[in-house]
Amino acid sequence: PHWAALPGMERSTVLITGCSSGIGLGLAAHLAADAARRFKVYATMRDLAKAERLLQRLGGCCPDTLELLQLDVTDPCSLAAAAQHVQGQQLDVLVCNAGVGLMGPLETCSEQAMKTLFDVNVFGAVRTIQAFLPAMKSRRAGRIVVSSSVGGLQGGTPQHPAAHGAPCGEQLWCSGCGSAPGLPFNAAYCASKFAVEGLCESLAIVLRPFNIHLTLVECGPVHTSFMANLQRPDPEGSEMR
Repeated sequence: PHWAALPGMERSTVLITGCSSGIGLGLAAHLAADAARRFKVYATMRDLAKAERLLQRLGGCCPDTLELLQLDVTDPCSLAAAAQHVQGQQLDVLVCNAGVGLMGPLETCSEQAMKTLFDVNVFGAVRTIQAFLPAMKSRRAGRIVVSSSVGGLQGGTPQHPAAHGAPCGEQLWCSGCGSAPGLPFNAAYCASKFAVEGLCESLAIVLRPFNIHLTLVECGPVHTSFMANLQRPDPEGSEMR
C-alpha cells in the first residue's frame, strides 16, 4: 500500500543503526508502520541484502515512511556517506543500536575478538554520534538514543561510606557486598557496555545547552537473534581444555 503523510503533519526524522535484526528491526518497523505517519525512518544496516526481514514485517513493500540505507558503524567512509545522504533533512532522532556480543571465559576470548567487540559497541557509537551531532548542534535540537544493556550496570552499586570506614560524603563502589551481581562469562561484553555508559553520562551533560537530549536504553534479555549471533571462543581451543 502507499502510505502518504497526513496533510499538515510534520514528520519526525529518525535514523536507526543495526536494523537487520532484533531491536533495530523491530523499532524501524514499528515507527515506519505508524498509522498517523508521524515518522520518516532511515533504517540502516551494514549489509542491505539482509533487509528482507524488515520489509516482510511491513507487508513485503517499502512504504514512503521508510528508507533503507547502508551504514557500517566500523567504517568512517560508510558513516560519512550516510551523513551526506541525509544532509538537508532535519534529523530529529539518532538511534545508536548496532552492537555485537562476546560470551565465554575471559581467558578464551582472543584479543582480536575483543577489539572487534569494542570497535562496534563503543567506537561504533562514538563514530555515529560524531557523524550526526554537528548538524544537531547547529540546529540546537535533537535526541540521541543509545542502546546499552543491564550488562553496563551490573557489577557494583554505591555503598554507604561508613560501612567501609570511609570519610562521610565519600561514595564507594563495592563489587559483591549487596551489589547487583555481574553477568558470568560476559566480562568483555560488560566492559564494552560500561564504556558506553560512561561515554553517554558525560556527553549528556555537555549536550544540554544545545537542547540535545541523550537517552540510554539499558535492556535486559530480549527475544532476538542476539544470542545466535554471539562471537564465541573456539570450543576446540587449548584454553577450553
